[in-house]
Amino acid sequence: MVAWLLIGPGVLAMLGENDGPSMLSYAVSGSTYGVGFFLPFIAVTFAAAYVVQEMSMRLGAVTHRGYGELIFQRFGPFWGWVSAGDLFVTNLITLITEVIAIRIGMAFFGISAPVAVACAVGLVVLSACGSRYSRWERLAMGLALFNLLFVVVAILARPSPQALGYALLTWTPFPTGPASVFLLILASNIGATVTPWMLFFQQSASADKGMTPSDIPQGRLDTLIGTVLAAIAGCATLVAAVPLFTHHVDMSQNLSGSGFPQALLPIIGRTAAVLFALGLIEAGAVAMLTISASTAYAVSEVAGGVGHSFNQSIREAPLFHVANIGVAALAGIVVLIPGTPLLAIALNANLLATVLMPPALVFLLILANDREIMGSNVNSRTTNFLGVLITVLVTAAGSAYAIVAFLQTFSGKSH
Repeated sequence: MVAWLLIGPGVLAMLGENDGPSMLSYAVSGSTYGVGFFLPFIAVTFAAAYVVQEMSMRLGAVTHRGYGELIFQRFGPFWGWVSAGDLFVTNLITLITEVIAIRIGMAFFGISAPVAVACAVGLVVLSACGSRYSRWERLAMGLALFNLLFVVVAILARPSPQALGYALLTWTPFPTGPASVFLLILASNIGATVTPWMLFFQQSASADKGMTPSDIPQGRLDTLIGTVLAAIAGCATLVAAVPLFTHHVDMSQNLSGSGFPQALLPIIGRTAAVLFALGLIEAGAVAMLTISASTAYAVSEVAGGVGHSFNQSIREAPLFHVANIGVAALAGIVVLIPGTPLLAIALNANLLATVLMPPALVFLLILANDREIMGSNVNSRTTNFLGVLITVLVTAAGSAYAIVAFLQTFSGKSH
């Protein structure tokens, strides 16, 4: 039982969130500001993600119901459909960025955009075949392990151990530069680790996997392993892009084709650039599977009375499978529209997740403290304190960027 649960929803949720826009966000952080502020900041955001996802896992194991299903049952149809609607919009935008990441990675190898998009959507279709959650999980997990390619790229970038250690131990003050750029990247990095789809996915996947209250300790270990692996890969991505900062390479207009891999090629060599491109493809591919799945879980759970499991065939759960494949196909179509602003979409996808996360966290905290459904497995005082703190900080980050962006827009119009 222990070995069966160690590799599961927790690892997939965390490594799945190391998706295309997240890795691009970490890379933009490194290429714009170096290691100083954002290296330790990313590590802290993953610690926050563990707190949030542990609650989600515990809810799934105790109630055997998904996040959307619980909101629908405890708060009523209105809030159930609102949460599912918000998730669908956020996931669609995020999936667009996953296809972009796959497109950027494949462009480095000369593969055309239509072929890249077809591969991205085809992967989701392939994963739905088999009518077994275990098969879907093994496919996703096999891809997710390649997230660690970014660690190899970071090593090939030859970072200064002293600089990394100093950054982690001292956490240098806020970097200089335009406040709007800093706050956008800050909020984007938060949205890269703490997002609504992760709640839907891990809670529903935990229930789909058949976890019970006795499995909670193993579920925590599963989530912790995923957190550590994802944090290492995320920090490595930032470190891998730092040579662009050192060489003063502006990446703001360099993501229409092969982007970061091409920019890194003359600085850290072809091997590292190839691995970075492959890492982007992997990040997008795993997220295509997990985010499409979270959409399918949410839509079918709030619909009520219909199948919502990978253990069911398309005849047994038509809405679940149609939502799973349909949202991926829609994202692929959008990406093929000429002139798509890739970097702006990638960063703002994470920003949108940051803006929409506070309500999801409030619902999560209420559910995790509901003794009627959780019994003795309700949150501890420490978990509640950390959960409230995370909610406040996520809200503050999103609000701060919105205020600064509004003031700059208003100031620009006044001139």
